Amino acid sequence: MSTSATISFIGAGNMATAIIGGMLANGFTASNIWVSAPDDDHLQTIRQRFGVSVTTDNRHCAQQGDMVVLAVKPQVMRDVCDSIAPVVQNTRPLVVSIAAGLETSTLDGWLAGGLPLVRVMPNTPSLVGKGAAGLYANDAVTATQKKTVESVFSSIGIALWVEEEKLLHAVTALSGSGPAYFFLMLEALEEAATEAGIESATARKLAIQTMAGAAEMAAQSEFDPAQLKRNVMSPGGTTEQAINSFEKGGLRHLVKDAYGAAFKRSGEMAKELASPDAGR
Repeated sequence: MSTSATISFIGAGNMATAIIGGMLANGFTASNIWVSAPDDDHLQTIRQRFGVSVTTDNRHCAQQGDMVVLAVKPQVMRDVCDSIAPVVQNTRPLVVSIAAGLETSTLDGWLAGGLPLVRVMPNTPSLVGKGAAGLYANDAVTATQKKTVESVFSSIGIALWVEEEKLLHAVTALSGSGPAYFFLMLEALEEAATEAGIESATARKLAIQTMAGAAEMAAQSEFDPAQLKRNVMSPGGTTEQAINSFEKGGLRHLVKDAYGAAFKRSGEMAKELASPDAGR
């Protein structure tokens, strides 16, 4: 399986269209991409934008794919899987789910069993090509199939594998929920700077560029974050005073608690979505 494989998307929301756009920018061919969704007007917009094939029939879409990407909400996933199960049992594609919380064992059961399955935890910066995705493959997935999945999700950011499915809960709490943590920091910095007299739009632009620059420095540097932090600090200077305030205020403990809360909820959601009544 390669960039010439036929890939079918069941679902045509923001994440699916972001992935398709990234794929087309990185060597995949529009004629090898199918998309299905219930709204034909929306599908026609996607067809005109990307030149891909579209259909309102999930079964027909699934039948075309060497790889079938399940890009629907977790709450409707069971009905979607039930509808395409006879097709995928016949064609035996690689199935990739980007739905949060739904474990491979649950999906495998809904799809009648025995299929190669990959779970992907993407995040919202994927919409601007800066995503961070965690990937997990069941034992039926081949090395070639893993390379194809990685190439698809690398087209919208970075894609990193985890060896145990339970680690996707940790990924969810880190990169899945993580953008909101940084948006909260941006919100707080903008508010503090505005109270100090900077115009709100100016404060926001400065805060955003500062965060983006710091992230790029961390990505390119040979130093770890602790050293990068020390490099900004001067003894008795402004940064040292700010960092001391964060430390005294318990920022590390707050971050650990917030991460833990997200991690716990991810596990709870997996159990809820796997229940017999889920999606019913």
